[in-house]
Amino acid sequence: MSTRYEDARPIPQSQLDDARLETLAIRAGHTRTAELEHSEAIFPTSSFVYSSAAQAAARFSGEEPGNIYSRFTNPTVRYFEERMAAMEGGERAVATASGMAAVLSTLMALLQQGDHIVCSRGVFGTTTVLLEKYMARFGVETTFVDLVDVAAWKAAVRPQTKLFFLETPANPLGEIADIRALADLAHDVDALLVVDNCFCTPALQRPLALGADLIVHSATKYLDGQGRCIGGVVVGPDRLMQEVYGFMRSAGPSMSPFNAWVFLKGLETLPLRMRAHCEAALHIAEWLRQRPEVETVLYAGLSDHPQHELAKSQQSGFGGIVSFRVKGGREEAWRLIDATRIISITGNLGDTRTTVTHPATTTHGRLSEENKQRNGISENLIRLSIGLEHLDDLKADLGRGLDSCQR
Repeated sequence: MSTRYEDARPIPQSQLDDARLETLAIRAGHTRTAELEHSEAIFPTSSFVYSSAAQAAARFSGEEPGNIYSRFTNPTVRYFEERMAAMEGGERAVATASGMAAVLSTLMALLQQGDHIVCSRGVFGTTTVLLEKYMARFGVETTFVDLVDVAAWKAAVRPQTKLFFLETPANPLGEIADIRALADLAHDVDALLVVDNCFCTPALQRPLALGADLIVHSATKYLDGQGRCIGGVVVGPDRLMQEVYGFMRSAGPSMSPFNAWVFLKGLETLPLRMRAHCEAALHIAEWLRQRPEVETVLYAGLSDHPQHELAKSQQSGFGGIVSFRVKGGREEAWRLIDATRIISITGNLGDTRTTVTHPATTTHGRLSEENKQRNGISENLIRLSIGLEHLDDLKADLGRGLDSCQR
């Protein structure tokens, strides 16, 4: 017995125009097939068939919309893209194979030889390497500035400046950028502002609403939330996303259908998880601040953080990343990390499992010593991504590490 598609009661897009984030995280970007599936389907196919040669030609030429080849048109990936665009308040999203593929696709699509980037120093170490080493080979220069010093951004602008790039909160020091001020400055000099929104996600921060032009994500982190898959996404207006899509289609850093499906499942619980991460992170940050082994705690949720009020004004929560410096150096930091038993020693973050990282020798290990020092990546710096375990268990585990690091 065949089933008609109209029996599926699809949700009209107009019904989601005013929907809240929690609803968009579950309902946006799903077009049911004739099978009437309740959960989004996975389409693990490399290609698609056509009713005729004429239709195939029309699809390839762009005269007729529809699926062509899964490198750049796949229904499951499209579901993820549409949901991310809805959650970030953007017109369109393009999914990529990783967070770094999202950054690369943005840069390659929108820049050319002779262009100039102004970038905050506090970005992921691999982003710094990409800009300093590889983009420079193509004649794109980068000037790195203090994230929170708007005057330094203005002073770094050249006639060739085409793009501002930043992370906020910054990795791993947790500094907060004034997105609106930097968007105004970028637009005054006819440049684009690109914001890496990985630490906050749309559950806590929506940079496009603050004036940013594009958002990039490592979907590997909080969007997934359980450390299962690698992926990335770029979100923004259609006029810019057309270029990003064109690069992704031609160069091929595309997301797999299976990973897209996993990320869709992760998005369904994103608002709930982010609230829980924020609550737990603030508790751990306040607890760490009381420990005599700790030199300083870096978390915008603490009232004495230099950008605490700014974070309150542009974020709905302070995030799940807590960094701190132990008294001592690498030996003490490593001793603390090695003494933990529940917390995972890994470079990833945004997981339901709490993770601990020594940035100076892992995520930011490829930076020169000069860059590490300039960026505040000291040997006694430790980054925690607070998960969803019971707080008493986390404090006991961290306490075991703190007791060990000062022996």
